[in-house]
This record gives sequence, C-alpha cells and structure tokens, in this order.
Amino acid sequence: MLLGYFFAILIGFSLGLLGGGGSILTVPILVYILKMDPKVAIALSLAIVGTTSLFGVFKNVRHNNIEYKTAIIFGIFSAIGTLFGTKISVYLTGELQLLLFAGIMITASSFMFKDRIDHGHESFKIRYLLFLPQALMVGVITGVVGVGGGFLIVPALNIFAGLKMRKSIGTSLLLITFNSYIGFYGYLGTIAIPWSFLGIFTLLSIGGVFIGAALAQKVPQKRLKKIFAVFLIVMGFFILYKNRSVFAKSKAVTLNTYTLNSLS
Repeated sequence: MLLGYFFAILIGFSLGLLGGGGSILTVPILVYILKMDPKVAIALSLAIVGTTSLFGVFKNVRHNNIEYKTAIIFGIFSAIGTLFGTKISVYLTGELQLLLFAGIMITASSFMFKDRIDHGHESFKIRYLLFLPQALMVGVITGVVGVGGGFLIVPALNIFAGLKMRKSIGTSLLLITFNSYIGFYGYLGTIAIPWSFLGIFTLLSIGGVFIGAALAQKVPQKRLKKIFAVFLIVMGFFILYKNRSVFAKSKAVTLNTYTLNSLS
C-alpha cells in the first residue's frame, strides 16, 4: 500500500511537471501495483485525476488562461459522450477495457513525441464540424477507459477552436476536471467505492502536483516528454501482454463458430 501511495505522488508530479499524463498512469498503478479490479480502478482514476486537475484550473484562472465559452460548448458535448461511455462500459469486461486503455496509452505516446505547434490566434472561430465530433469522442473515451483525454483536448482546442496554446492547456484542465467528475458519477452505484483510500490517494496526488509545478520551470520538458512517451509505449504493450488471454478467447470463439458453420 505504501508503494501505491508513493505512486500517487508520482501521478500528481507528472501533471504538475508535464501538464498531463496523470490519468494515463493512474489505472495501471491501481490495477497492477495495488491489485484493484479494473472497473474500480477506472472509476477511481476519474475522481483522482478530476480533483488533481482542479488545482491546475485554479492556477490558470489566475493567469486568465481559460476560454469559458469554448469550454462550455466542448464540455456539453463531451459530457454527453462521457455518460454514454460509462453506459457502454457496463457491457465490457475489465480486461477489454484495459486493452482499450493500452491502445490509448500508445496513441498518447505519439502525441508526446511531437513538439507542439501553436495554431491559435487572438481572434478565433470554432470549426464546429470538426470540433464537436472530437468533443463527443473525448467524452466516450473518458467514460469507457477512465482517462481525462488531455492529449486529445489540447490539439482540438488549439487547431479546431483556434485558441492559443496557453489557453488550450488551461481550458483543457477545466474540461478534464468536468469530464472526470461526470464519468465518476456515471460509475456510482455500479461499483463499491473505497472512499477512505480514494481520499488519501487524491491528497497525495495533489501534493505531487505542487512538487511538479515547482520544478516545471527548471527541467527541460521536451526531453522529459519523450522519455515519458517511451514509458507509455512500454506500459501499453505490457498491458496488452497481461491481457493476451482476451485475444486467445476471441480466436477460440472464431474457430468454434467456423467449425459449427462448417458442420451445418
């Protein structure tokens, strides 16, 4: 348990230092280090990351880095997607959710390898045909696999809403908080929540945010992000390997179906 609490600080540290990555770390830590059921881990990760991100929101409010109109529009559609995602998750096994999570980890790593290019400008106009479907998609991903989706939200706000990068990041944190709480609410009543553990783990994660934020100005973030991206790839393939039985079951079902069809 003490090792798990150490990793709670690491989750917050990642959010404070890199401005993201905390949600990607939370589920594997809860499942593979603390041996939690995947569905419980996904629900708890939403509460942990949502609360931790909230502290990042306060900082960005002070620096006027949040575009509220855009956040409301994106938030409404992503909330719909999040609630839909939590309903979908009921019909998925924990192993299948972890496989989807691994795919998200590997996808996120590709975003972290790339240097961010600021596409925003002071006078912005939302490209709704591209912006709103991505909001729905982010919400569904949040509900199904328990990640805040910052690696998708920031590019969407920057490219499709035309926000400057600083405002994209600040607005993203607000949306991650909102989406995470909506997703956590969707899981209430379907699983048992260990509230005391959740409180301690979240408080330690918040402490890690302040440590990471204090070092953020002193550490070369480009190199750190690329190291973290490699870590995500390794962890993604590790989760795929640990849940390889799902592929075996799928193959067995396919073979049995083919045999039955041949006999008939």
